[in-house]
Amino acid sequence: MAKTILIIDDSEVVLTMAMDALVQAGYEVLTATNGIEANRFIFSKKRPDLIIMDIMMPMLDGNKKAKLLKENEVSKDIPILLLSSKSENEMRELAAEAGANGYILKPFSAEELTAKVKKSLEG
Repeated sequence: MAKTILIIDDSEVVLTMAMDALVQAGYEVLTATNGIEANRFIFSKKRPDLIIMDIMMPMLDGNKKAKLLKENEVSKDIPILLLSSKSENEMRELAAEAGANGYILKPFSAEELTAKVKKSLEG
C-alpha cells in the first residue's frame, strides 16, 4: 500500500509541484493550505505517514506547528520535513528546534523532494 504524504503550504504552486512529484513517485498525497486545516488529516483514522510543512504560513507557522505535533501523543511519531527558502543554516536550526526530521530548501527539484521523502520514511 502506498505511503500517505501530507503537504502543508499556503502556495498553490508549491503544493502542485510537490504533489505532482510525489504522486509520480507512487505516494498518496493530501494537501492543506495551513496548519489548522491540516489537523483534519493528522488527527483522523488514516493519519499521514509523513508531513511536509512550509515554515512561513498564515495563522500558525510551520516550526511552531511541528513543535506542537511532536509534543502530541497522537502525532509525535509522524516524521516532519520543514520547507522554506531560508538559508541552510537557519533551516538546520529551525528543524532541530522544532523536532522535525529534516528540511527541504525551496526551490526544490522533484528528485530532491522524493529522495528526502524516501529517506525520512525509511529512517
